[in-house]
Amino acid sequence: MPTEPLAFTRAPQKDNSVSRSRLTASVLIAALGLALAGIARAHDAENGPNGGQIIEVKGHHLELTAKGDKLAIYLSDEGHAPLSSKGASGRAVILDGSKQSTVPLAPAEPNILSARLDAPLAPGARVVVSAKLADGHDVLARFVLK
Repeated sequence: MPTEPLAFTRAPQKDNSVSRSRLTASVLIAALGLALAGIARAHDAENGPNGGQIIEVKGHHLELTAKGDKLAIYLSDEGHAPLSSKGASGRAVILDGSKQSTVPLAPAEPNILSARLDAPLAPGARVVVSAKLADGHDVLARFVLK
């Protein structure tokens, strides 16, 4: 009995360009979400014991106050007990209107990282604080002054 060679035909290919673009968009959105998740933002309703905006990041509370030419970051633990600022360091990047500046944060006892400003900050100024705390934790926080 003669046998005929088997012929294989390819199934028609679907247009994967739509699927690939959705996958790419999903990956980009996920990456952006992960990047932004690392930055803690100030709570809108909560003021700290010193009258400033307070945030929680990595089990620490950071409270920002800006009065006149003084910027202060008060450090406390998750139970709101003061954390020593001895050995801590950092910087604050400030965007006030169209003016951007960076100031070093120096420890001031008992639990403050402080900096001198060239001028008082206006409402709406954005302050991004990056610091290494005495317990070895790195923190990054974003504040918008009210």
